[in-house]
Amino acid sequence: MIDANDLRKGVTFQLDGALYKVLDYSHNKPGRGLATIRVKAINLRSGATIEKTFSSSERVENVQLEFHNAQFLYSDGEFFHFMDIETYEQPALSGSVVGDAANYLKEQMEVKITVFEGETLDIELPLTVELEVVRAEPSVRGDTATGVNKKVVTETGLEVSVPGFVETGDTIRVDTRTGAYLTRV
Repeated sequence: MIDANDLRKGVTFQLDGALYKVLDYSHNKPGRGLATIRVKAINLRSGATIEKTFSSSERVENVQLEFHNAQFLYSDGEFFHFMDIETYEQPALSGSVVGDAANYLKEQMEVKITVFEGETLDIELPLTVELEVVRAEPSVRGDTATGVNKKVVTETGLEVSVPGFVETGDTIRVDTRTGAYLTRV
């Protein structure tokens, strides 16, 4: 058990049989009475977000997660296959576990897999990924007075808004947290 005062961003805890990861928190201390801790947390199994207020005297159940470094091998349409770098085991994760991360996965990419009691909960991507542009809208000649953006499609199927000078065949760096274009490589 951990004290509600110890809930910080990134801490995982169990409440009413569900696993939650703290996304944001605030500690409020009124002039009188007990302090309150307000957290915004995501359910690691369902993906639902909740906001909950705890008094400073409350306790929640601490959770010990395992993290494994793994390499993405391939997708067969239904499952995403990875290889644990240390044990060489090859877990297959369903699309619901991988979620939006599927838009950034390339073969041989290293990710971190989060496991709780043998159940895979989440995968953590690197902060940026380099993707090849396979389809780009044509640029309008002479339209350079303002920062013109256009949509491109990458090798993984991800649509990204990029500056007008990016063409088919270019490699771009994309932020995996926001899906935003960073630079041409």
